[in-house]
Amino acid sequence: MTRLRLGSTEHRDLFCDSFVASHIHYDPERLPWPELDPDVLERLQGIPFWGEALATETETGEKITAYATRVADPVLQRALALQGREEMRHAALLATLIRTYAITAVPRRVLPLPDDLEVAFVDAGYGECIDSFFAFGLFAIAGRSGFFPAPLLAVMEPIVAEEARHIVFFANWEAYRGVQRRRGALILRGLRSLRYYVRAVRRRLGVFRNAGGSGFTAGGAASVVRDLTPASFLETCLAENARRLAAFDPGLLRPRLMPALARGVLRSLRGVPAYARQHRKGGDVR
Repeated sequence: MTRLRLGSTEHRDLFCDSFVASHIHYDPERLPWPELDPDVLERLQGIPFWGEALATETETGEKITAYATRVADPVLQRALALQGREEMRHAALLATLIRTYAITAVPRRVLPLPDDLEVAFVDAGYGECIDSFFAFGLFAIAGRSGFFPAPLLAVMEPIVAEEARHIVFFANWEAYRGVQRRRGALILRGLRSLRYYVRAVRRRLGVFRNAGGSGFTAGGAASVVRDLTPASFLETCLAENARRLAAFDPGLLRPRLMPALARGVLRSLRGVPAYARQHRKGGDVR
């Protein structure tokens, strides 16, 4: 198969048209929200990040929607506007979840739109590349452990699936725009990515420091992580990331930094005796 030339019209059409074509219609309020057992409800209500997640999704949707109106290319504009609507729908889904299960979400003020909307979109895109890699793994672990019942995870699946679409779209948009602005050289793209990834990590560290982790029930957390090690968590994230992104056209770029970092950590862990004993019969992690 001949690889598309990055930055070409064909490349733009592939990542934009496939993004639009894969959009799924659903109404958060009409999803089959299940009735939860008291223990499960307590776990859900005890997670401390609902208010932050709702504000973040709302801000992201507003930024991308506003940015789309300033994009002259109609093909890019259509796809960006759709992503803005999907992000706002994520916020609506979280708001419905909070209301349905009487979750006390600590509110955070939604910040006003920034002056540079393109930089805001880029910041959001790199942040989603980090968040999605770990979310894919956590979602799978929550299902396997029984931490949340399958009917509830099925309702939340659209957010996770759409995040996969968003990061693939963003990776290709970033490469396309880089070529269009004559910064398509691999070294320039790498330096730019590193800069924005560092910014994204700093923002997330600030969020976790502010949240403090309070409210997450010890019993609920233990039910998820009882048999979970750093190595098994990273292996799950890698496997789920590969599984979800395998569904996209092979001509499209995928985010690469987080999987590469995870593989590097796992290679380092192979030198730790406990890890080596645990995985002696398991073979290499791909």
